[in-house]
Amino acid sequence: MLTEILSDIRYRLRALFRRQAVERELDQELRFHLEREAEKYLKQGASPDEAMRRARVAFGGIDSAKEASRDGRGLALLETATADLRYALRSLRRNPGFTLGVVVTLALGIGANAAMFGIVDRLLFRSPPYLREPDRVHRVYLVWVERGREVIETTNQYTRYLDLRRWTTGFSDLAGYSNRKLAVGVGQDARELEVSTVSATFFDFFDAKPVIGRFFTTSEDTVPVGALVTVLGYGFWQSRYGGRSDALGQQLQIGTVSYTIVGVAPRDFDGIPDDASPVAFIPITAYAGTFMHGTRVPNYYTGYNWGWMSILARRKAGVSLAAATADLSAAHERSWNAELGLNPAQTPAAIAHPRAIAGPVQFERGPRQSNVARVAGWVSGVALIVLLIACANVANLLLARAVRRRREIALRLALGVSRRRLAIQLLTESLLLAGAGGAAGLLLAQWGGSILRALFLPGYASGSSLADGRTLAFAFLATLLAGGVTGLAPILQARRADLAEDLKAGARESGYRRSRIRTALLLFQASLSVVLLVGAGLFVRSLQKVRGLRLGYDIDPVVYIYPNTRGAQLSDDAHAALRRRLLDAARTIPGVERATLGMTVPFWDTWTTDLFVPGIDSVRRLGEFTLQTGTPEYFQTVGTRILRGRGITLEDRRDAPRVMVVSEAMAATLWPGREPLGQCIRVDADTMPCTTVVGIAENIRQNSLTDDPGLQYYMPVDQFHPENAVIFARVKGHADDFKESVRRQLQPLMPGDGYLTVSSMSDILRPQVRSWELGTTMFLAFGGLALVLAAIGLYSVIAYDVAQRTRELGIRIALGARIDDVVRLVVSDGMRFALVGVAVGGAITLAAGRQIGPLLYSVSPGDPLVFGVVAGVLLSAAALASALPAYRAARVDPNVTLRTE
Repeated sequence: MLTEILSDIRYRLRALFRRQAVERELDQELRFHLEREAEKYLKQGASPDEAMRRARVAFGGIDSAKEASRDGRGLALLETATADLRYALRSLRRNPGFTLGVVVTLALGIGANAAMFGIVDRLLFRSPPYLREPDRVHRVYLVWVERGREVIETTNQYTRYLDLRRWTTGFSDLAGYSNRKLAVGVGQDARELEVSTVSATFFDFFDAKPVIGRFFTTSEDTVPVGALVTVLGYGFWQSRYGGRSDALGQQLQIGTVSYTIVGVAPRDFDGIPDDASPVAFIPITAYAGTFMHGTRVPNYYTGYNWGWMSILARRKAGVSLAAATADLSAAHERSWNAELGLNPAQTPAAIAHPRAIAGPVQFERGPRQSNVARVAGWVSGVALIVLLIACANVANLLLARAVRRRREIALRLALGVSRRRLAIQLLTESLLLAGAGGAAGLLLAQWGGSILRALFLPGYASGSSLADGRTLAFAFLATLLAGGVTGLAPILQARRADLAEDLKAGARESGYRRSRIRTALLLFQASLSVVLLVGAGLFVRSLQKVRGLRLGYDIDPVVYIYPNTRGAQLSDDAHAALRRRLLDAARTIPGVERATLGMTVPFWDTWTTDLFVPGIDSVRRLGEFTLQTGTPEYFQTVGTRILRGRGITLEDRRDAPRVMVVSEAMAATLWPGREPLGQCIRVDADTMPCTTVVGIAENIRQNSLTDDPGLQYYMPVDQFHPENAVIFARVKGHADDFKESVRRQLQPLMPGDGYLTVSSMSDILRPQVRSWELGTTMFLAFGGLALVLAAIGLYSVIAYDVAQRTRELGIRIALGARIDDVVRLVVSDGMRFALVGVAVGGAITLAAGRQIGPLLYSVSPGDPLVFGVVAGVLLSAAALASALPAYRAARVDPNVTLRTE
């Protein structure tokens, strides 16, 4: 039985790949049987011709026997498809210009979608590599109400993590983790790199085994200070240690202390990265226990004042998401009350309504999607629109080709080809074109994907679209969609073919007829192009307004310098002295105009402390007031303007009366309608001496570009925690040009293995404007691509119409029509298409305005300036696309036209 099956399979494969040889064998076999049948009649006395005639009659026909044999192979459908494919290849080879145009058009549409799919999939849908049972793994989001607004927090205290471990029952595993930029290495080789601080239970969430060595254990991840061991990332192990096994046991300086290497993570294992692939994994308790100047934070595992880590949780099998969320919420409320016992100023649970969400692991998904994720979603929609425009363009070209082939199609139908068979051939042709476009699109996605990854996923290793199975599967589906959509129009056209009229037409067209389908496709392209161009214009306007926004400080000329002492045992006075030396040295660097000490950096970190104001029961309930410290040159260095009173002066020493400068918003909040200068504020405790308000500064954007109350106050650095000061320097020119020179000249002043981080303020601000920059870049790129495709489509339709109307235009000219009248007639056709496209596309954009509005900044989705510019651009493109066909129309010779009649 098995032998027969294998023999049948071998025969079918041979019939598929060696068809000619099998056909020869079939002819020989049929001839043999026919001759044997004829011999029977010869023996009965029939003549040779009569014997052969009778044999053929008895045999039933050679051709039918051959067809029956071919059907028995079970390959008829495949042979038909192969024949259709060969026919399509021959047909397309005869029109290389048409074929190239269609392939390039589809490649642009499919490539753009494949590249964007890889980004959106990584941001929103793809689980981290090696993650086990991803459908039951969640990131924990804690929620509460603060001053009437719901707060969703992703960073939590280690004590909160311990509370949730103790007081939840619906989860089999919980783990804590935090990705930090830490100095790795020593001396000039030290660099700020991504390091993942994780609990030992973190590795239990993954089906990953170390390449060499081991992961650290729960006994090495204990409070107050975990074991100083580390697991290297695979890429870092390869680049720094050459993939050698003797890396185990070596020491690696990370942050403030030295860690012993105990293992290497497998290739592509990144844990749960936020910005980049980590170079090392260290116990979370080791990091927390050695965080501050080489000494542990004493209460990080008993207090609730340091929120810095994320929590990962796996639901138990059989526990629903709703039950797990309720379990988390109950544990969070219990933990909230525990915090209230330590801090009576904490808002009661009855007012804060604490709860928890077992949300998606992918941070960008939310529960509140980030602006970057929302822009990525919109850009994906934009890429799909580009594909639809490309498909409409190709469908128009195929329709024009089908019209030129009307006589050929009619002749084939007259000869007996079924309409179903003809439709299959036309579909095969469109799928072949789409397949070529898809292959070329993947090459474009490989190139363009690296650009998109640099925009949307900075810090990640660049992957290959050609090696990603999910991207390849998406590109295959997009190719099938493009082939089906583009093939539909010519199939519908062929189904309505009039044989008598098309056969009578001969080689000459019977007259000019504009296809309604082609007109609809052209208007479809123009309308969608308007949607994309309006989106691009809205993001451009938003970015202009964001960049022109006054933040309350200068960006381009300011450098931020953070000294990382990396565990050097220095007293508070020694830390203050080090920063004074760095400050004095910074002022002598060529190109540095001013330098000052500070304590916090906008959009990076904030500092708050308790404030007490006479006549106000609770300052905290009025808002979050953030503190900045500075030297006398602070306001001139960062560019914050003093509106009234004075700033910080040399007289504001440690032993002088305490003073502060408050922002305009803070003054209006604490003393509405009253004079703030001279008012008393007690800092830290209501038993502290008065700190007198001596100046009013302009409001600054501290944590948000779009919604920041500007509640900021400033104190002399000598009067508040001088050991925590950082350095700001103002340079002549752009700060990016001075970062490395500043670092080189100040680095020798750092003690021991100390390390300086030097950043420009534009580096810090860049993530805040990233969503608008992404939207602007991608909408402009795809909008421009859509405009080009729409212009090409319009040109092809107008050019084809002119070719169809040659006889009509010639007669018009012969009857006295002027050349400019003919040109105006052709161009007006293109302009009508563009005007209708502007109207329809504008209506679509206005209808979608509510969805895109939250992504814009101080720009209305119906901005008349944007709509006016887009209308002008599209009309100009239409005029240019119509110009060449109009020129050809003007050159029609009426004599030649009339002679053909």
